[in-house]
Amino acid sequence: MTKADPTRELPKSWDPAEHEARLYQGWVDAGYFTADATSERPAFSIVIPPPNVNGSLHMGHAYEHVLMDALSRRRRMQGYEVLWLPGMDHAAIAMQTMVERKLATEGLTRDDLGRDGFIDRVWAEKAEIGGNIGEQMRRLGDGVDWSRERFTMDEGLSRAVHTVFKQMYDDGLIYRAERLVNWSPVLKTAISDIEVSYADVEGELVSFRYGSLDDAEPHIVVATTRVETMLGDTAIAVHPDDERYAHLIGTELDHPFVDRKIPVIADDYVDPEFGSGAVKITPAHDPNDFAIGQRHDLPMPTIMDAEARIAGTGTVFDGMDRFEARVKVREALADEGRIVKEVRPYLHSVGHSERTGEPIEPRLSMQWWVKVESLAKAAGDAVRDGDTVIHPTSMESRWFGWVDNMYDWCISRQLWWGHRIPIWYGPDGEVVCLGPDEQAPEGYVQETDVLDTWFSSGLWPFSTLGWPEKTPDLEKFYPTSVLVTGYDILFFWVARMMMFGTYVGAQLGEGRTVPFHNLFLHGLVRDEHGRKMSKSKGNGIDPLDWVERFGADALRFTLARGANPGSDISVGEDHAQSSRNFATKLFNATKFAMMNGAVIGDLPDRSELTVADRWILDRLDAVFAEVDAGFEAYEFSKACEALYHFAWDEVCDWYLELAKVQFAENDDARSRSTALVLGNVLDPLLRLLHPVMPFVTEALWTSLTGGESLVVTQWPYVDATPADGAAAQHIDDLQRLITEVRRFRSDQGLRPGQRVAAEVDGLDAAELAQSRPYLDSLARLESAGDDFAATATIDVRLSAATVTVRIDTSGTVDVEAERKRLAKDLAAAEKELASTTAKLGNDQFLAKAPDHVVAKIRDRQRVATEEVERLGATLATLGGS
Repeated sequence: MTKADPTRELPKSWDPAEHEARLYQGWVDAGYFTADATSERPAFSIVIPPPNVNGSLHMGHAYEHVLMDALSRRRRMQGYEVLWLPGMDHAAIAMQTMVERKLATEGLTRDDLGRDGFIDRVWAEKAEIGGNIGEQMRRLGDGVDWSRERFTMDEGLSRAVHTVFKQMYDDGLIYRAERLVNWSPVLKTAISDIEVSYADVEGELVSFRYGSLDDAEPHIVVATTRVETMLGDTAIAVHPDDERYAHLIGTELDHPFVDRKIPVIADDYVDPEFGSGAVKITPAHDPNDFAIGQRHDLPMPTIMDAEARIAGTGTVFDGMDRFEARVKVREALADEGRIVKEVRPYLHSVGHSERTGEPIEPRLSMQWWVKVESLAKAAGDAVRDGDTVIHPTSMESRWFGWVDNMYDWCISRQLWWGHRIPIWYGPDGEVVCLGPDEQAPEGYVQETDVLDTWFSSGLWPFSTLGWPEKTPDLEKFYPTSVLVTGYDILFFWVARMMMFGTYVGAQLGEGRTVPFHNLFLHGLVRDEHGRKMSKSKGNGIDPLDWVERFGADALRFTLARGANPGSDISVGEDHAQSSRNFATKLFNATKFAMMNGAVIGDLPDRSELTVADRWILDRLDAVFAEVDAGFEAYEFSKACEALYHFAWDEVCDWYLELAKVQFAENDDARSRSTALVLGNVLDPLLRLLHPVMPFVTEALWTSLTGGESLVVTQWPYVDATPADGAAAQHIDDLQRLITEVRRFRSDQGLRPGQRVAAEVDGLDAAELAQSRPYLDSLARLESAGDDFAATATIDVRLSAATVTVRIDTSGTVDVEAERKRLAKDLAAAEKELASTTAKLGNDQFLAKAPDHVVAKIRDRQRVATEEVERLGATLATLGGS
């Protein structure tokens, strides 16, 4: 039997700021989060989605971290050898941009430093800011193995990148080709789709004429929002069945500014109903045009340089910025009489660089690519075959939609910071790919481009565990157990990991063919109005601000309580305050238990326990099963809701009040058994809450039990004792009876602590005869004296009988004033009932009103009906009518 340790007395109140940092450091110092690759325990492993090294944790990160930590803490308590591996991404574009901005304030550019000097500067910046995220993770309570922290450009991960690149190059899966990419003129590099955000922009639609200005001679009208790109036009496309242009297909028209003939071609892509039914084709600056250019073997001249200035056209527009050229080309077309319609405003979606804000430029560029067909098939098959299970399964269709229709992946970036592509060029055009232990021949020059950040982060699940070496970590913890990430990067990151994981898995052997067995996709964190959080809207929430104000447990419980697979959650300060109140409630409940000698040990035989004791123990078992099922299904919301309502509604609001009655009986045996039940309920309850609320539960549990730490204690288990249905019904009836008396007291305006005399009939018939002490205590009643005279009667229908409570409120309520108040409220409720009933009885109204309006009025009618019944019944108890 374990008794609460009096030397570990709880403070007067729970102040998170006073305890959280100390508790966390104690866990780290004790080595609780350090995984042992030689352990014989079953493995459970999670790798953290690496945040950008130059960033900070936003609410989405906090959400993700809370869920990963909860899973890890629970598995550790269940006896698993747990590895939650932390690390950061080198964030090539973000870091390079940040450092270049700093250099600009010093009057320098990266060219002033040279490539090696610039990279040294970035490493220095990384050293200065790299600890920020780690500190934030500690504040959240992340139980990660800090001894295994990784960085996507550390030596081991660089070795993995070069190894897999060479293997894929040798297998023909990596190649170099000129293709269309998203180009950032500010960064002067290709960027990935995820680094492009789209916004509606007010542009202008220009309709102009190719060919003769004489309507009787061959000509075609086309329209565009990017008129400057006509300098790169190499065709005009029409639909093959469009009779208006059938006579022009195969002919050529002169380009007005460039010495080039523009052929008229037929392609099914063209919509003959849209605009003039003819479209200009600029293969080097539009993805749809590029595809048409490939089908028809069109020339693809690039008409802009890396900074999006017009170049190489041989026209007066060369050297102009694309936006200046847009105006000048339109003016030149107008001067020639080729503008056939008034230029008009046109709202259209334009992609912008997320990092630098400028519109991206589709640009034909020589880049390195991954041939994804076989890799994407393997990634899709891994889910189809059940090797990796997606939660929720409803996301599978989106997964297959992407991997089954994936385009080759551009992996090169025109940056300096990042993994430099291990390709070397010889003096006579030789091209060699070198592995991590190979040296380039003398006179060979390395490729200047670096790899897309997603390439190295795609190797994260196995590169962090030591691959390509056969390390103990890789043997023990790979494949990882679950990946926790947002559905919004399902394609960009998860698909890459699955492609790399299945590719490398073929080398690792059976059972290691995927990077993770489970994929849990969570939604976005939205504000309390359901809007996506963003800096531009000013509705973002700093998770560390909530930690400061409400405590890490409150932040964590708020996020976990709303988490279900694939679903977005909305949070606001009210939610955080509610969670803070919940932590306080737990603290006060445990303090009450300790003050009353709560102990943990073997319980007496059930026959020796009160009905309240048996009920709360059964409820604990039921809630445990619900919580366990919730965690197993990644339904954190269900688990947290069950724990919240059990702890607050059933333990605190009911059982503790019933326990007070039992302690007040001055029966030593009863007090001991009550103390045992209290301890045996709070002990597992705190264990169940620990994965989500680690700090307050740790402080409470160690004080209550004298145990070492919840981090390494055992997860609770379900008692095999069958539930006592009679006890459950008994307590349900008692709760209903007490609730009705309390409601009457509230309606009468009685003070909460004010006791009133009462006679109670029907307790025997309702099988509640032994519960009069509970009723008196919780409903603030007292036995009737000789001069008792009832002023009000309450009839409560219970499962076995009706219990009648007669109460003497004389001297406690101004009956006449109360009757007038109730009569006034009743009249208002009757008026509302009549009004809503009339509307709902009006067929014309029902035919015209929207469904949501009708539903709202039905709700108002229902509420009014309930109010009329309640107020009428209350008036009747006062002798009113």
